[in-house]
Amino acid sequence: MKNKYFVRSINSSETHEWFLKKHYAKRIPSVSYAYGLYKTNLVGICTYGRPVAHSLVKSAFTGKFQDTFLELNRLVVDEGLEKNVLSFFVSQTLKKLPSPNVVVSYADTSQNHHGYIYQATNWIYTGLSVKFNDYMVKGLEHMHPASILDSMGRKDKNKDFSQVEKLKLKYGEKNVYMIERPQKHRYFYFLGTKNDKKNMLKNLKYKIQPYPKGQNKNYDASYQPTIQTKLF
Repeated sequence: MKNKYFVRSINSSETHEWFLKKHYAKRIPSVSYAYGLYKTNLVGICTYGRPVAHSLVKSAFTGKFQDTFLELNRLVVDEGLEKNVLSFFVSQTLKKLPSPNVVVSYADTSQNHHGYIYQATNWIYTGLSVKFNDYMVKGLEHMHPASILDSMGRKDKNKDFSQVEKLKLKYGEKNVYMIERPQKHRYFYFLGTKNDKKNMLKNLKYKIQPYPKGQNKNYDASYQPTIQTKLF
């Protein structure tokens, strides 16, 4: 793989078209670290950011490692690449991240994903995420529920601010409803020294479980970004 591909850091702005047009989620996550997979041109992107699930950060390791906690939140590559290119790509990005760090990632059951890429790179599997309900708006089913709420403004600096109330005011209470969020397979990866990893494993509150198996379903990733970065 090293003779055909290489990985380097990229600017977060280079990920936008890939995520909005090529990745099935069709939204841009919070990005702290972005990496590109190159085969002359840019053929894949992997990003890491602060986990969306704040409760997970606070509780997964009995309150520890909250400041050194990342989520692999997007992974997308061109179709038709070699079979092992994804595991090569992810393993190379993990080597480039700062350490110590706890990394979490998810495989979406609604997409029939099981996390085989995480299994191939020796992540720890801890079962399914908890069941949860999301707010949705009639006519906006093409949007991610988090994007719909975020469009109402952020509540970070105002505890009394309610995205849901603003949503109901804008679209009408009859048009706002709740849907069940699909559960996701949850994986962890530990970065650091042997002692760091031992300490992380010791404090992990979730039970380590056997890897899930099943028939994966690939989503359509055939979209080609209009600008592909070339290296000379």
